[in-house]
Amino acid sequence: MVQHTPTSVVTIDRYIIEQERLHPEATGELSGILYDLALAAKMIANKVRSAGLADILGSNESENVQGETQAKLDVLSNEIIIKAMDHGGRLCAMASEEEPDIIQIPDGFKCGKYVLLFDPLDGSSNIDVNVPVGTIFSVLRKISTGTRGEMMDLLQPGHQQVAAGYVIYGSSTMLVYTTGQGSHGFTLDPSIGEFLLSHPNIRIPDTGRYLSVNDSYEQLWEEPVKSLMRRYRGLEGGHKPLSVRYVGSLVADFHRNLLGGGVFVYPSNAKRKQGKLRLLYEANPLAFVVEQAGGAAYDGSRRVMDVQPTELHQRTPLFIGSKHEVDLATELLSGVPAGVGG
Repeated sequence: MVQHTPTSVVTIDRYIIEQERLHPEATGELSGILYDLALAAKMIANKVRSAGLADILGSNESENVQGETQAKLDVLSNEIIIKAMDHGGRLCAMASEEEPDIIQIPDGFKCGKYVLLFDPLDGSSNIDVNVPVGTIFSVLRKISTGTRGEMMDLLQPGHQQVAAGYVIYGSSTMLVYTTGQGSHGFTLDPSIGEFLLSHPNIRIPDTGRYLSVNDSYEQLWEEPVKSLMRRYRGLEGGHKPLSVRYVGSLVADFHRNLLGGGVFVYPSNAKRKQGKLRLLYEANPLAFVVEQAGGAAYDGSRRVMDVQPTELHQRTPLFIGSKHEVDLATELLSGVPAGVGG
C-alpha cells in the first residue's frame, strides 16, 4: 500500500491509480468503475445541496419495488448512477434497490466483466428535514459465460465482492470505499470539485461507544434480542453502557460508528421475520467496508458476507460495527462464541 504523509494532497483518482500500480495484472476496469462512481457521487451531492431550492424535495407519488414511496431525489439519484455507469464498457449489468429487475447495458455499448449493485439514496425519507443521506454500492466480478450479465452474477455472497463503499451527503460529502486493501475515506472539496484523501486506512475501535437502534420495535423483538439490548445499555452482564444515537439513515448511523466506534442493530421482529435491510444493496457492501476496518457484521446466525443470496431484493437482519459489540450479539443470539464454527 502506498503511504502518504498527513500533508499529502491526494485525489481519489491519484489514489486509485497508485493502488492499481501495485497490481501489474490489473486491467484498469475496476479503477474505471470507481472513477465513474466518484463522478456520480459529485452529481448527486450537487442535487442534494440544492434540494431545498429546486423542486426535488418530497414524494414522487410512486412506489419502488420494495413497496416504499419514492422521494424525488431517489428517482433522480437512480437515474444519475445508471447514466454514469451504463456506457463505460466495464459493467455487464446493474441492479438498484429502486428497480425490480436486472438493469442491462443498452444495446450498442460494450459489456464488461463486472456487475454493480447500489442503493442510490439511502435514508431519503430524511431529506426533507436535512438529515444526512447516502449512496451505497457493491461491485462483483461476472461469473456467467455469456456476454450480458445474468442473475447468477448478481446473486453472489458478499465475500465475492471486489469493491464496495458508500457516500455520505452531510455537512461535507465523503466517499469511503474498499477493494480488500483496507477502507479509505475521501472528502469532497467543493472549491476544486475533487475527492481528497482525508481518512486513510480507517480503523473502527474494537469497543463501541454508540448503539444505533430503533427502540420502537422493542415489543416485537424476541427475548434474546431484548437481553442483548439490556447488555448494550449496561443493565445486565456488566457491559459498559453504550450511548444511544439513532438517526434513521443507515449510512449516517454506520458512518458515525465506523469512525467513533459503535454498533448498528436492526434485528428481525414479529412483523419482519427476515429483517428490513437489503442484503445486496446495504448489508453486504457495508459489511465489506467494516470488516476491512477491523469490525464485523452478523445477521443473527452467521457472518453477513457468508449468506448465499436467493433473491435480488432479499432482506436480512443486521448487527454491524465494532467487533466486541458484534461478537457479543453472536454469542447471545447463536449461543456460539464468536469465531467458533461456521
